[in-house]
Amino acid sequence: MNRTPPVPAAIRPDVAHAAVEWLVTLQGSDADDATRAAWRRWLEHPEHARAWAHIEAVNARLRGVASPLASAMASAALAPPRSANRRQAVRALAVLFVGGGVGWMTREHTPLQGWLADAHTTVGEQRRLTLDDGTLVQLNTDTAIDIAFSATERRVILKRGEIEIETARDAAAAPRPFVVATQAATLQPLGTRFAVRHLPDAGWIGVTEGAVSVRPAEDTDAERIVMAGQATHFTSTRVEAPAPLSDAATAWTDGMLVAADMRLDAFLADVDRYRPGHLRCDPAIAGLRVSGTFPIADTDRILDALRGMLPVRIHFMTRYWTTVLPA
Repeated sequence: MNRTPPVPAAIRPDVAHAAVEWLVTLQGSDADDATRAAWRRWLEHPEHARAWAHIEAVNARLRGVASPLASAMASAALAPPRSANRRQAVRALAVLFVGGGVGWMTREHTPLQGWLADAHTTVGEQRRLTLDDGTLVQLNTDTAIDIAFSATERRVILKRGEIEIETARDAAAAPRPFVVATQAATLQPLGTRFAVRHLPDAGWIGVTEGAVSVRPAEDTDAERIVMAGQATHFTSTRVEAPAPLSDAATAWTDGMLVAADMRLDAFLADVDRYRPGHLRCDPAIAGLRVSGTFPIADTDRILDALRGMLPVRIHFMTRYWTTVLPA
């Protein structure tokens, strides 16, 4: 598998900006021999060559792929050379190419975990499954699971994302325990309905019915039982004390986002999980509060609603790069 070269630590922001400007210019319809000769002279500087090698490698992976970077690149190339739109697009692309863009590309457009998983969803997609034993599994946005049923165990491995499980009684002659495994812990439901979310080096569980045993991967003695109506976070070494489970935490299973006096930046981070690309909140309005119930399936509708609720405006640089700004 091809791997994106690491970002050279010595690349200065102004050099990255210049490299993106050259890339956009060379892809434009007005690039001529004089332009290409000037680019080759610019490329003679070692630092310029390093920046160009990195950016060209990332751009090569985008060819033929619908992505935030590819969309932004197309918008920049079509804008007039000295226009404000062109300058704005180039600034954003410089950040994307040497910063967050590779991360988005890994998460959304080369989803190796999803391709190799037994079941998965893309960003913004939800899916319901019925397993061989009758257990119901709902996958939230950007989720991947493996299903490993054997003669002695029924196991679901959560590789990324979030699921809700409603376990069924095992009809096998020798009933097999049902287990959900994450990177951080093993969860064993006791005839129940519950949701699990994969987090970096951690996880979250909310139990709607029954109870679930949570056993950290590196300290099985730290096992804790989470009862119906409770939720908690866990790591590979500990399980936090359970707290009451809020309706908002599992509203996604009904296709909704629920906010109750929530900070705008936190709310938009949640919306961002269901929206391809990047949704950014201007720090000047991050502390505004949001309350309401919103449909997950239509994030544009959510943004429209925010305009009517708060003193904000929505700026779409491309369909993959959206910023919520002060009105």
